[in-house]
Amino acid sequence: MTSTASNLTDLYKDKGHQYFTGARSDIIALLPRTKPLNILEVGCGDGSTGAAAIAQASVARYDGVELDAGAAKLAEDKLTSVTLANAEHLDLATLGHRYDVLIMSEVLEHLVDPWLFLKRATAILNDGATIYASSPNVASLKVVKSLLKGRFDYQPSGTMDRTHLRWFTPSTYREMFESVGFTTIEARPLGALGPKGRILDMLSGGRLRHLLHGQTMYIGRYSRPQG
Repeated sequence: MTSTASNLTDLYKDKGHQYFTGARSDIIALLPRTKPLNILEVGCGDGSTGAAAIAQASVARYDGVELDAGAAKLAEDKLTSVTLANAEHLDLATLGHRYDVLIMSEVLEHLVDPWLFLKRATAILNDGATIYASSPNVASLKVVKSLLKGRFDYQPSGTMDRTHLRWFTPSTYREMFESVGFTTIEARPLGALGPKGRILDMLSGGRLRHLLHGQTMYIGRYSRPQG
């Protein structure tokens, strides 16, 4: 396990173990089954998603990058390899592989420059690689209500997690990926809308959907430039 020091790691020292756990079964269900995949998960936590993917999908290798030492140690027993690092300070070429899938679940909002990181990440993606990413939606009605009260309060977790450095609306989240060369397959709410949300969504013809969900899910594909 390779270590890359970062003083940003100190921001996470008070996070409980559960912050780094949980398998993303929704992403696992979407993984292509056409061939064994090389998968990289940035922010792999304790390796729960990787372990489930290895058990349920067609996986050639599943590598993880994680900045929390305790979580990374647990992930070592589940994944092909784990690199202990702040991903923004990591030379991705040192991972030594190209990947068919990149997973970044609730990660990009924690980065200083997620646009630059995504651009660097394209160098280790195979042609036609798929990215699955999700982040909180700062345009959610809950946040808007707080802003209308003049509040922008940081919290231990959630959309206003004090370790978040960037915030995105659904549109700006999609545009970030497209700006570095990804083609959008889907950018949608993460999880189903509630009963009231579905009614408002229907009545507004989808124009207010950005207010109705707390997280955005992005799925995109990267095609290498020709020539």
